[in-house]
Amino acid sequence: MIKIKVLFVCTGNTCRSIMAEALFKKILEEAGEKYKYIETMSAGTAAIDGGLVSGNTIRVMKEEDIDISKYKSKRLTYSMIKEADLIFTMTRYHKDFVLSMAPEAKEKVHMLKGFAGDNDKTDILDPFGYSDEIYRKSSKEIKTALEKAFDKIKKGN
Repeated sequence: MIKIKVLFVCTGNTCRSIMAEALFKKILEEAGEKYKYIETMSAGTAAIDGGLVSGNTIRVMKEEDIDISKYKSKRLTYSMIKEADLIFTMTRYHKDFVLSMAPEAKEKVHMLKGFAGDNDKTDILDPFGYSDEIYRKSSKEIKTALEKAFDKIKKGN
C-alpha cells in the first residue's frame, strides 16, 4: 500500500504543530487499521532541533490521553517538504514560509483550517506563553479542524 505523509508546520514545533501531529495520530488510531498508510510528522519554521515541548502542551495532550513528553522539536527542512504528500500549516505566515522554501509544493500546502473548510485566512491560535486554558482552546481548534480534514482525506479530496 502506498504511504501518505502528512506534515504539520508551526513556528517552534513545541505547541501547535506537535499538538496537531499527536491529535491526528490519535484520530488515525481510532479510525482503525484501514488508515495505517497515513504517516505524520511535524516541524517548526524557527524550531531548535532537539528542543523540549512546552510543558503546557504536554499537560493539555495528557488530558487527551496522549503522551508527548519524550518528543523533541524539529526544524523544517526542504527534504521534509519534498517528502510530504500533504502539508498543513497553522498560519498564513507558515504557508508562505513553506512556499518560499519550496515553491513547487504549492499544490500540497494548505492552512489547516482552510483545508478543513473554514476560512482560508483563519490562523490557528498560538498559545505560546499563555495559560493551559489558552492551550486547551488552541488544542480544541486544531482537533476540530483535523476531524474535518480527515473526513475530506477519507473521501479522497
